[in-house]
Amino acid sequence: MPHAIRFYKPGGPEVLVWEEIQLGRPGPGEVRIRQTAVGVNFIDVYHRTGLYPLPLPSGLGGEGAGIVEEIGAGITDLKPGDRVAYGTSPIGAYAESRLIPADRLFKLPDSIDDKTAAAMMLKGLTVQYLIRQTYRVKRGDTILLHAAAGGVGTILSQWAKHLGATVIGTVGSDEKAELAKANGCDHVIVYTREDFVKRVDELTGGAKVPVVYDSVGKDTFMKSLDCCAPLGLLVLFGQSSGAVEPLNLGVLAAKGSLYVTRPTLGTYGAKRANLAVMAEELFDVVESGVVKITVKQTYALKDAATAHADLAARKTTGSTVLTV
Repeated sequence: MPHAIRFYKPGGPEVLVWEEIQLGRPGPGEVRIRQTAVGVNFIDVYHRTGLYPLPLPSGLGGEGAGIVEEIGAGITDLKPGDRVAYGTSPIGAYAESRLIPADRLFKLPDSIDDKTAAAMMLKGLTVQYLIRQTYRVKRGDTILLHAAAGGVGTILSQWAKHLGATVIGTVGSDEKAELAKANGCDHVIVYTREDFVKRVDELTGGAKVPVVYDSVGKDTFMKSLDCCAPLGLLVLFGQSSGAVEPLNLGVLAAKGSLYVTRPTLGTYGAKRANLAVMAEELFDVVESGVVKITVKQTYALKDAATAHADLAARKTTGSTVLTV
């Protein structure tokens, strides 16, 4: 019997339990995979704590890699033994084996190993829509990125730098500043001792930036608006510090006719055709070496609670993977 991480009530890492699960055969359009690696993301914390409520009891996680064990009816592009990965699946990645819709899976190139794939799919697909669709980063842009040393941040910095942008990143420590610089940030602001609004103003000669990528939320949102150039865009794609307070839209007018969006990977990747284009671009930049995926922390799947505790305490940098 395979095991999985599940939880029966929202709460801290201690609510995560390791237990046996019943797993049937795949139905039409489904695949059963034996997982080898699972990605850990902040959205998993949001689900565990109830910030983004799930029907309980529930599994956890939406990103992983593994081997196809069995396919259901109607599937022609996958077969048992194929190496696959996914980043937009139904919840339940924290498991030794699972059933998953085939249209969420992508065959892995031989040059990308399973741990790398598990660390890059959700975060890399997120970066793709952020810098190629939500705001199309182009040569000559100067952009502001919060949490530049995190899993999304390290990928976004490298990819945006390749596109010709100047990347300003914010981080919480000198150690994280070094990591951000190593991953493409031209300028790094340690927000615990520097006013990032003032520094952005200095670095841009008062012009500010056309886009801010903010996954921190409550602690940074209003100051992020102050970094946007007139007609600029604030992309709020996470809220690690808490939910943003209700906003008087008149503030956007007063600060320069600004735009704000709250995008999700689920929306951008809802249709298989668009998701396939996103995955192809991601595989291309990773295989070519433009984006290097670094797994900074690895835990056994059964120790997911420890991984969550370290993530919440901001002890982690880059990507975290659970191995099966």
